[in-house]
Amino acid sequence: VVHVDDSVDPIRDLETIQGELCLKDASVLASVLENESNRVRKEKGIGRSTPVKLGDAFTEAYDKCKQLLESNTPIQTGEFSAAEVDCIKDWGMITTKPQIYVVNLSQKNFIRKGSKWLPKINEWVKSHGGGQIIPVSCEFEQNLFELKDDKEAQKAFLQQCKEEALAAGLKGPQAEVKTMVPRLIRAGRQALCLQSFYTAGPKEVRSWTIMKGTLAPQAAGVIHSDFERGFIKAEVCAFEDFKTFHQGEASMAKVKENGKYRQEGK
Repeated sequence: VVHVDDSVDPIRDLETIQGELCLKDASVLASVLENESNRVRKEKGIGRSTPVKLGDAFTEAYDKCKQLLESNTPIQTGEFSAAEVDCIKDWGMITTKPQIYVVNLSQKNFIRKGSKWLPKINEWVKSHGGGQIIPVSCEFEQNLFELKDDKEAQKAFLQQCKEEALAAGLKGPQAEVKTMVPRLIRAGRQALCLQSFYTAGPKEVRSWTIMKGTLAPQAAGVIHSDFERGFIKAEVCAFEDFKTFHQGEASMAKVKENGKYRQEGK
């Protein structure tokens, strides 16, 4: 794919993307002010021609967001009170979201774990609110994926990549080359404050996704709303404990024997 600017400059691209996101939020912010004004007018029975006074928290949050966006700065980098955050979270602003920067490298640079752009990208991210940077190589991932049906060929490919890394001067774990897809998935879930729990029975084991901090009754409600309404208790164990003690058996017996099985009530 040929770049629209016909050159490689990730810092320019970051500035462009951030600018577009800030412009989008600025347009949303304009409608937020109008909607809040209309809501207050309707609530107080005030005509459209009459000026309306909005709440202090809303006004402060709006002014801060407007100032940030006009300076091409994401809202997430600003400082807000708890009351202001309560206002902002309902506005649906893109630049309030946590960000992960995925840097696509050539296979050669990915193997040797270096690029002239990485330090510059790191500095840019630090100066624009921070965020996790994950270097990947679509070229490497594609080559690895195409060998998915031939495990020996896949193993030989990874060994070849490791030898190239060793030849480039990398040592130990640094010389290992592996897919970044699992790390991307974990980083995305962590940024979104998601976690999973598992249910297991004779027919299936299933994963359910919940927000971190979700209480047991609400977690049960993800499976079925009736489970939340009629929740009494759950018998649970930590996944790491299950991996440690189950010894390959399709049973919780060993987990119970080691005192890692417990009941959680409301």
